[in-house]
Amino acid sequence: MDKKIAQIYLDKFINWGIEFIPRILIALGILIIGFWLVKVISKLLKRLMSRLKVDETLTSFSLNLLKMVMKFAVILATIMKLGIVKESMLVATIGAMAFAIGMALQGSLGNFAGGAIIMIFKPFKVGDLIEAQGVFGEVQEIQIFNTVLLTPSNKTAFIPNGAMSNGNIINFSAKGKFRVDLIIGISYNADIKKAKKILLDVMKKNSNILKTPAPTVNVKELADSSINLAVRPWTTPVKYWDVYFDTLEECKIALDEAGIEIPFPQRDIHVYEHKS
Repeated sequence: MDKKIAQIYLDKFINWGIEFIPRILIALGILIIGFWLVKVISKLLKRLMSRLKVDETLTSFSLNLLKMVMKFAVILATIMKLGIVKESMLVATIGAMAFAIGMALQGSLGNFAGGAIIMIFKPFKVGDLIEAQGVFGEVQEIQIFNTVLLTPSNKTAFIPNGAMSNGNIINFSAKGKFRVDLIIGISYNADIKKAKKILLDVMKKNSNILKTPAPTVNVKELADSSINLAVRPWTTPVKYWDVYFDTLEECKIALDEAGIEIPFPQRDIHVYEHKS
C-alpha cells in the first residue's frame, strides 16, 4: 500500500516537473536576458545622448527612470510566463500593490516629484559645486529619488530630492567664478602697505588665481593683537581648495621672508608692588 502511495506522489511530481520545469527555465531565461538587455539598452542610450550632447543631468535622471521601468517590465513578463497567477488576478494584484506602495512611499513620491522639479528648473547640474541641506560638495548624479554629492573629504552624500527642491541651495558654479575669503593678521608694528603688496604679489604668481576679477587685500579689522587683512583671490570652483590652502601657505612664507610678524594673541600684564 505504501509503495502504491509513494508511486502516486512520484508520478505527480514527475508530471509537475514535466509541466513546470520548462516554464521555470524559460522564465529564468527571460529574467537573466531581460536584465542583460536593460544594461545594454541603457549603455547604448547613454552613448547616444552623449553624441547628441544632451545635458548630463537630464541623461542621468532619464536613464535611472528608464532602467526602473524596464526592470519592472522584465519582472512582470517573468511572472506571467510562470503562469502561476492568472492575468486578471495579476492585474488586480498589481493595482493593489501599486496602491499599497503609493501609500507607504508617499515620501519617495515626493522625492520623485522633487527630482522632476530639479530637472525642470535646473538650479544645478551634474558637476556643479553646491551647498544644500547642510552638505557642501560636487554634484555627481541626480537620481530618481536622491541627489548624490561628493564632499571635499571624498564622502558620498545622498540627499532626498524632495528636501533639495524645497530647501535653500547655494550654487557656487553658476557664475563660473568663486571668491576665496581668507583672513591674515599682521603685527601693529608692521608696514600695512608693504604687507598688502607682498600678499598681492603672492596671489599674482599663483596660476590658479584668476586675473579678472583681480585679487584684493584690505584692512578688515583692528583686532586686539593684530591688524587683520581680508585676502580675497578669485578662482574656479574646481580649484577652490587648491587656492585656499596654497594661498595661506605662500602668504605665510612671504611674510616671514619680509620679516613681517603674524602675531598670536597677547596680553600686557602690569605688576604693581605695594610698599608696606
